[in-house]
Amino acid sequence: MLYPIGIQDFEKIRRDGFVYVDKTELIYKMAQKGGYYFLCRPRRFGKSLLVSTMEAYFSGKKELFDGLAIADLEKDWIQYPVLRMDLSGKSYNSPEVLQQVFDESLSRWEKQFGVENHYTVPGIRFSQVIEAAYWQTGQRAVILIDEYDKPIMDNLGNEELSDYFRTQLQGFYSVMKAKDGCIQFGFLTGVTKIGKLSVFSGLNNLKDISMDARYTDICGISEKDLKKYFKESIKELAETNDISVKACYARLAQMYDGYHFCEETEGMYNPFSVLNTFERGKFDNYWFETGTPSFLVRFLQRGNYKLDDITKDSVPVSLLKGVNSERPNAITLLYQTGYLTIKGYNPEDRLYTLGYPNKEVEDSFTESLSEFYTPIDKNPGVLSAPKFVEDIRSGNVEMLMRRFTAFFADMDYQIMGDDELYFQNTMYVMLKMIGQQVQVERHTSNGRIDVLIQTDKYVYILELKRDKNPDDALDQIDEKGYDWPFLADGRKVFRIGASFSSRNHRLESWKIAE
Repeated sequence: MLYPIGIQDFEKIRRDGFVYVDKTELIYKMAQKGGYYFLCRPRRFGKSLLVSTMEAYFSGKKELFDGLAIADLEKDWIQYPVLRMDLSGKSYNSPEVLQQVFDESLSRWEKQFGVENHYTVPGIRFSQVIEAAYWQTGQRAVILIDEYDKPIMDNLGNEELSDYFRTQLQGFYSVMKAKDGCIQFGFLTGVTKIGKLSVFSGLNNLKDISMDARYTDICGISEKDLKKYFKESIKELAETNDISVKACYARLAQMYDGYHFCEETEGMYNPFSVLNTFERGKFDNYWFETGTPSFLVRFLQRGNYKLDDITKDSVPVSLLKGVNSERPNAITLLYQTGYLTIKGYNPEDRLYTLGYPNKEVEDSFTESLSEFYTPIDKNPGVLSAPKFVEDIRSGNVEMLMRRFTAFFADMDYQIMGDDELYFQNTMYVMLKMIGQQVQVERHTSNGRIDVLIQTDKYVYILELKRDKNPDDALDQIDEKGYDWPFLADGRKVFRIGASFSSRNHRLESWKIAE
């Protein structure tokens, strides 16, 4: 079987015999209703292929759709003038890059429809092209814009460039409202739905299908798709890894399933990871290799988020649907970019519970966090990860605390935001990276434990105090009874009071009680 890894051209996939997961019935439903649609999905989730499929359909390329659902639905196969623009594939590090992308598409369209350009403003040129396409063909134009938000997403930390790109895109996309009478269908994709762009406020009939249950599986691979199109692939994968077919399905689900874009809908598999797994015959973290969420980690740091809580807080739907490009919310970005997904929904409060979609995302995102919080790979010898694991598993709490002290003293980093929270997050990420069960701000009936580490033999209760005596931290553990839930389970409990210096951002002292 030929897997279209990295191939986003529908015509090439169909002509060259690559496997294609049929999404054309949903395309037909949208086309019949007409109007403007917006779809937000994580990267590498099939958005560009979806746009390419639409381009072939609206261009009337009937022969490419033989055997697909739309072949039995569409009777007319009208050839519309299609204006497709792709904003991906560029790094928008200067104003000239966007102008170049505009000019490349506009020049191509002007040549196609015989428009003489006398203007430099992209919006005016776009308006002329739409009119010319309509009058020359007798059919209203179809406008397809892929990764509409890429220039702004590339500059979330650069206010000046972000403002510039927002203004330019706003002027360009607003043309669609002015020329509505010349447009048959419009479709925009992106990773996020950025607020304060008039393309959304101006197009009153824009249909955002990102969280519409009817279109949940318009991108990605469903469980049904997996069993329909990839039976032989799964059999081969199972044989290669010396596991049963049933175990192979379970492993695929654990690694790559679990994306939910609406409450009470089936989970979706990441297509990029699944196809790579079939191609290479190996379960691995493929999606994460294609990009790093460094800008997301920086937002988490600046916003003083507790890393242990990002998968616990309940959020309203408004937080999931829109991103304020001037003051983006890290949780919104994590959801829309695919690092968090819907895990539960409370209809009474209309609140969503979020969580990691699958093991691939959780492990890879934790690894990315470690690059910012705990550069363990830069600390060889006594500060290596296996040494910490050895201390934790053997109950050598004195050496563990010495090692933590040396670790933080050795780290050359700048504390961002609340220093105590930063310390907690650092310990959380570090211990999670080395495979330990760790909780930060663990809620009890009488308070919250700063750091809780558990193994099969030991329980470590760590209370942090800033610029105070470690005895104060131990007193709080005793007064709040943080150790009570663990006294009867047979494990040895270590109560640790630690003092953290706000002046030099280091562990100054500690005291241990068993």
